Amino acid sequence: METTLTPSAAQQSAVETTKFRVLGAISFSHFLNDMIQSLLLAIYPLLKGNFHLSFAQVGLITLTFQVTASLLQPLVGLYTDKHPKPYSLAIGMGSTLCGLLLLSMAPNFGVLLVAAALVGTGSSVFHPEASRVARMASGGRHGLAQSLFQVGGNAGSAMGPLLAAWIIIPGGQHSIAWFTLAALVAIVVLRQIGHWYVRQQAAGHTKGKKKAATHVQLPRKKVIQAVSVLLLLIFSKYFYMASLSSYFTFYLISKFQLSVQQAQVHLFIFLFAVAVGTVLGGPIGDKVGRKLVIWVSILGVAPFTLLLPHADLFWTTVLTIIIGVILASAFSAILVFAQELMPGKVGTVSGLFFGFAFGMGGIGAALLGKLADLTDIYFVYQVCAFLPLIGLLAALLPKLEKVSTA
Repeated sequence: METTLTPSAAQQSAVETTKFRVLGAISFSHFLNDMIQSLLLAIYPLLKGNFHLSFAQVGLITLTFQVTASLLQPLVGLYTDKHPKPYSLAIGMGSTLCGLLLLSMAPNFGVLLVAAALVGTGSSVFHPEASRVARMASGGRHGLAQSLFQVGGNAGSAMGPLLAAWIIIPGGQHSIAWFTLAALVAIVVLRQIGHWYVRQQAAGHTKGKKKAATHVQLPRKKVIQAVSVLLLLIFSKYFYMASLSSYFTFYLISKFQLSVQQAQVHLFIFLFAVAVGTVLGGPIGDKVGRKLVIWVSILGVAPFTLLLPHADLFWTTVLTIIIGVILASAFSAILVFAQELMPGKVGTVSGLFFGFAFGMGGIGAALLGKLADLTDIYFVYQVCAFLPLIGLLAALLPKLEKVSTA
């Protein structure tokens, strides 16, 4: 029998209303944050042409952005577990705003890298604390809360290419500055979330501690093994995702002779499918178990990734939709699974997994860009097609059971 906290109906209704409003606000902030980040990926064809970049240099921009985020996120999470900083979310978005302004007027490749680093720094501050806010507002439905939080980011990532096609490609590099308005809106929203966070701090965190205590504590060795397996699954997922988010437009332009704007529409379709998969993954994990969702999501996508390099344009679109939905359903389940492995360390876990995901995306983009320079873009997709087979390692994950404290 699982432990359930049962406040009065009136109290429960008030709490749920407040929590869903907070989840909506943090999801909207995630939408704006990741929309801004995805602009960087979406304008690669523009930057490549303006600055005469090689594929390796394009990959280096992604590497700078992702590694900045990945190196800082675990440190931010570890620090804020001990010293919560409710207003750090708004401060981090300020770094992103500065990166956008610099990106809009960068005169050379070196300044592009600095701008990417500023955007990455903003992301590193945002994700661990925002994930903590989502868990605090979950009411115990951790998978659902993480999915709602994540879908905001995925939807923002999907909108980036469309906005780039409509605004930045026609308007040129300087038009990037318009998106500082989105960063300003996010700062206002995140400041309000910071006020709510402060009130939660004043109320204490005993409820969260009680819930964490309902999980069986695994031996340290098994926890390390399970976290290692989860990180390998993240490697598989985000290395493959890097091949699509960074180079899918080039692949479509080269193989099917699409225009830049047409290719960005196809990238939007893929990223929208990722958003759908994110919505589904968390709630399904709450109901059927996160291990099953992880297993199906990573390994189940393999047949479709293996078919993708051999498909025509129609089936390429269909396959990328299927790949996006299935593959994206894993992250919320993986993150909550890891949080349950290490109760009481939400910031550390969130920072580690978000950071590792971004880092793998950045390293993947750099290595795959170099591989594309040495071979061709088609070969990249043939190699990456085998990455989801790493999902077989999900069999090594332990079964997390709950015990009653009643």
